[in-house]
Amino acid sequence: MDIKGTCISSTTDEHGPIYVYQTRTSRILSFDGKIYQSSMKLNDINGLDLAYTQAMMAGLFFIPTAKTATIMGLGAGSIAKNLLSHFPELNVHAVEYRKAVANTAKEYFHLPDTDRLFIHIDNAVNHIKNTEMKSDIIFSDLYNSQGMEPKQIQSSYLRDCKNSLNEQGVLVLNIYHTALQSPEELDELLAHEFENQHLSFEVESGNTIVLAFKNNIPSMTREQLVSEGEWLGGVMGVSMGDYAEMVWGGYS
Repeated sequence: MDIKGTCISSTTDEHGPIYVYQTRTSRILSFDGKIYQSSMKLNDINGLDLAYTQAMMAGLFFIPTAKTATIMGLGAGSIAKNLLSHFPELNVHAVEYRKAVANTAKEYFHLPDTDRLFIHIDNAVNHIKNTEMKSDIIFSDLYNSQGMEPKQIQSSYLRDCKNSLNEQGVLVLNIYHTALQSPEELDELLAHEFENQHLSFEVESGNTIVLAFKNNIPSMTREQLVSEGEWLGGVMGVSMGDYAEMVWGGYS
């Protein structure tokens, strides 16, 4: 199904086309004219328009004072913009394979020019394997016009992400149409690489959000999680209570 709206930008690099569409209320990034890669409300340029991006913020329940975040897959910059606008002490590193995508995020999606944002034009797998920087939280959202990048759920990539976390760090994965045969296979992989220290939940869009911890899953009661959800939702202007309940479901 084609994206409804007016195409206001069309460019091509060596990896394919990059489209920007605009409707009355939103601006949309797409690589094929059919699937949303990112969406931005025109009246809330730093907000999180797509539900799965809101759900990924659940990783912050466990690290409310994060100082360094890494985003694997910048796209139009929704997660980067939201973090920068709501957490003034946070430095954000964004890894994007396509320079033209980063340029589009700046030109059409209000990605800010700030000394708290570091953009790395690099292959995500290569970057995370070679970086010496440690992050409090890593958001991994690696997608192209064909769907999810299969390397996002390979053992070597997950292991490198784990090694790049601080001791209390968490990796947040957005999983959709995976290359694995079943959810059980993904669970086995995560259990092996993160020694069973992971939680997951599914959102209405069909995305599975995984929270994988460098060390032990923090011990929290349902009331504590709901409280964290209310606090984070207040900071971000997003209702996070339902996601707190979903995360709590993963404890049992």
